[in-house]
Amino acid sequence: MMEFQKKRKIEAVVMEKGDSPVRRWEDLDINILVTILLSFDLFQLIYAIPQVCRAWRLVCCDPLLWKTLDLSVLQSNFIRLPLKPYVYVDSPSEKKLTGLLNICLNLSRGNIQTLIFHTNLYVNDNQLTFAAERCPRLKRLVMPFWNKIKKRTMCRAIHIWKDLESLTMPSINNPARVIEEIGRSCQNFSALKIMGTCDMLFASALASFLPNLEVLSVRCTVLSKPALAIILEELKKLKVLNISHCIITEDPEDPPLEPMNILTELDESILEKASRLDKFLTCMSDSCIMCQRALNDQGFMRWYKYEEDLWKVDEVKSLAV
Repeated sequence: MMEFQKKRKIEAVVMEKGDSPVRRWEDLDINILVTILLSFDLFQLIYAIPQVCRAWRLVCCDPLLWKTLDLSVLQSNFIRLPLKPYVYVDSPSEKKLTGLLNICLNLSRGNIQTLIFHTNLYVNDNQLTFAAERCPRLKRLVMPFWNKIKKRTMCRAIHIWKDLESLTMPSINNPARVIEEIGRSCQNFSALKIMGTCDMLFASALASFLPNLEVLSVRCTVLSKPALAIILEELKKLKVLNISHCIITEDPEDPPLEPMNILTELDESILEKASRLDKFLTCMSDSCIMCQRALNDQGFMRWYKYEEDLWKVDEVKSLAV
């Protein structure tokens, strides 16, 4: 009888354990799940995770997952042309970017604060407009080096991004319109990186429309001494200036086919003007590989020739990608 009762007790314990509910993946604490999902890459987050279950699909919209949309993993397939538009982008590349933006911007629900494009990703007017409308709270934008975007489209986007604080942009002809729109629409704007030539027109536009600029990087490009003087004299609130690996020329614009009159060191007048800055970052060394590359490329860096992520580098930490 005692053995029989002992056996029944054991069976009851087994039964209790067998009847206990099994925890499902969708019951995982949301905060823990979000922390886990932060370690996944973009493509896993938008294509794989939402397929697990409805609860995980909803978690993929959590604002913490969408503070930054980093599209530096995506490049366009393109062919360079000698005449306008200077580049041909194949249709699959454009469709892939459009599809990716559509998914990401729907999941993000307007929470993206940093948007990063690869330097060789060709973004068109429609794609940028869509991004602007769906990312109204954007604070930092890293544009591609080459682009197919009209100035009026860029200005409309900037008008939407009233919280914009930092911009990495290619050099453009007659930049006043874009720079003026930044000054008018983005009251908190403080940091600019130019991936291209900063000529007298660009420097003058900065002085006229962005007098409160605090951080400026014009590394690895051609920068004339007069343009540098404008930057140092007119941008009264500038705290950090990065001209590392720049080709500093004596004259505002050297005539076509004429050799550039390159300075080997900065003179006392420039150094004195720069002494008020918190940081003045320079490098003009013959032994520096980046200085040599800038010189070989005549100040128009062919980033595609070098290490994959070299274009992301900046001596100013806040402007590095």
